[in-house]
Amino acid sequence: MASAAILTLTLTDFRSYASARLETGGASVYLFGANGAGKTNLLEAISLLSPGKGLRGSSLAEVGRRLPGEATGRAWAVAAQIEAGEDEPVQLGTGVEAGGQTRRLVRVDGETVPPGRLADHVRPIWLTPAQDRLFLEAASERRRFFDRLVFAGEADHARHANVYDKAQRERMRLLTDAAESGVPADTVWLTALEARLAQAGGLMAQARARTLIALQAEIDGRGDRPFPQARLSLTGEWERLALAGHDLAEIELRLATALAAARPRDGAAGRALTGPHRGDLDILHVGKDRPAAECSTGEQKALILNLVLAQAARLSRADSAPNPIVLLDEVAAHLDLTRRAALADEITALKLQAFMTGTDESLFDHLKGRALGVRVCEAGLTALEDV
Repeated sequence: MASAAILTLTLTDFRSYASARLETGGASVYLFGANGAGKTNLLEAISLLSPGKGLRGSSLAEVGRRLPGEATGRAWAVAAQIEAGEDEPVQLGTGVEAGGQTRRLVRVDGETVPPGRLADHVRPIWLTPAQDRLFLEAASERRRFFDRLVFAGEADHARHANVYDKAQRERMRLLTDAAESGVPADTVWLTALEARLAQAGGLMAQARARTLIALQAEIDGRGDRPFPQARLSLTGEWERLALAGHDLAEIELRLATALAAARPRDGAAGRALTGPHRGDLDILHVGKDRPAAECSTGEQKALILNLVLAQAARLSRADSAPNPIVLLDEVAAHLDLTRRAALADEITALKLQAFMTGTDESLFDHLKGRALGVRVCEAGLTALEDV
């Protein structure tokens, strides 16, 4: 098992914080305080210790602290000391050097590195109130949620997705320019882009399929828990091929062929209508034999939480990646007393670090003595107890 826990977290001009420092000792943390106190800001800061835009999906310019009258956010920084097993703790840092900048700096032990290197040390997975309507929103939101779970186990998934997105934008620019001008697009360049799309898309489909199979096995093996059992499926054509056992070469060939055939249609539509960016995640509440979208808000939250905990449990046993850090924003408020107790027990049993938020300290009664309680208010952060 590869250790990964935040020992200290330091914020400078990040969101509502001019400066803040949280020392956890590697323990799980529950943060409580009034709405708007800055609890979610702390979770967002942790999420930015991994590649990507973080749990809010905000731009780099948005997260810098901004006072009244200031047009842009200030330069900001998030730093953390990360437990690294038997080795010395790793020092991570990220931020921007000037307000309004769009280039993100990342340092590991003082050395400037590409943002993707963060995944070697921290792979947070999260659940936020914005995901409460996950089953009622567009498929893109479910893909984004599921891809975060995939990435926690397979860091290359994010790189493949970035390659796919970039190639797709270039392909669509060629096709839409051709459709508007009436001048045929460069077929050699289109073929090269589609080959890149097919390779990256095939790798994405296979990673999603592997994750779904592993998650389903984990969920099926944990049937005595008070969280609803889920039956997972991926509806995308390319993911279904991967689930059926087709190898990468065949998926690539089929996808490249489909993209070439779809050029006139995609150019006319102004968007790509085939590929792994069109897939969806379906979840069935097994006990009720009902799609998640037809379940209550509390049941939907419990179903999603079950996926997050299942992935955390699975990865906690992996040797090839750092343990995930679990970020749960306002989750406890949607759970009944039995499930709150079960959540506390599960986090403790998994020996993973979790950061949870809520407005009321009593929501975390089952974690007292097992996690660090921190009051969040305008005056700052106040730790209630040591673990």
